[in-house]
Amino acid sequence: MTATTANPSARRLSKRQQQRIIRGGLYVLFVAAVAGLLAVADWETIQRNFFNTELAREMFPDVLTIAARNTLLYTFLAFSFGLVFGLLLALMRLSSVAPYRWLATVYIEIFRGLPALLTIFLVGIGIPIAFGTRWPTLVTITLGLGIVAAAYMAETIRAGIEGVPKGQMEAARSLGMSYTRAMISIIIPQGFRIIIPPLTNELVLLIKDTSLLFVIGTTPATKELTKFGRDLLNLNANATPLIIVGAVYLMITIPLTQLVRVLERRNARSR
Repeated sequence: MTATTANPSARRLSKRQQQRIIRGGLYVLFVAAVAGLLAVADWETIQRNFFNTELAREMFPDVLTIAARNTLLYTFLAFSFGLVFGLLLALMRLSSVAPYRWLATVYIEIFRGLPALLTIFLVGIGIPIAFGTRWPTLVTITLGLGIVAAAYMAETIRAGIEGVPKGQMEAARSLGMSYTRAMISIIIPQGFRIIIPPLTNELVLLIKDTSLLFVIGTTPATKELTKFGRDLLNLNANATPLIIVGAVYLMITIPLTQLVRVLERRNARSR
């Protein structure tokens, strides 16, 4: 009798070999599924309805000079408003005056809990109807998106400020600085260095949230990317505009998400 026959456990595969076999089976399954999908797909219909080159050419340069430009403009305005207002709310949350803390907490909880679309409805349609007035389009857009962004940024900024070692404030006060001066010149700048990655994420979310602005009505000159693509979809009964608009969104957001990763790694090394 051989040693292999005498010891059945010797014929068993090691755990590593089993994992390799399972992994190889998953790869084969994936390749087979992709090959099957490629074989049964109606590529002519897909090309005609999703990648119509003639329709895609007609979208340029308007998709960039009007839709993408408006998307970036609305994002910039809402982000700027949200950043300034969010900083104010964060300082109120950290204030020793209780009513300020309560007010900021209530605001943050309400507008973080409400859907952004509902807030845009409220600012763009509800308030003008209630007070019989109409704001300029850019004001409506800035407030509609910025009010929600401020609530999220406030918590991010507060976390950044609280992340600065308390010894920084104590050292500044020992040098004769007032609390306000120490916050402005030492604590807040250090806090912002900590929160640059999450703020960049908020910027990416705002870019995508501009797609909600269609509810307040737009003109041909004020369309953002999603509204621009949706109108062409309805006009041509073809999904190519959505593919082009999606590609433009990715051209904007992917570099920003890569920037977030770089900043996160840099912050991790600095710590």
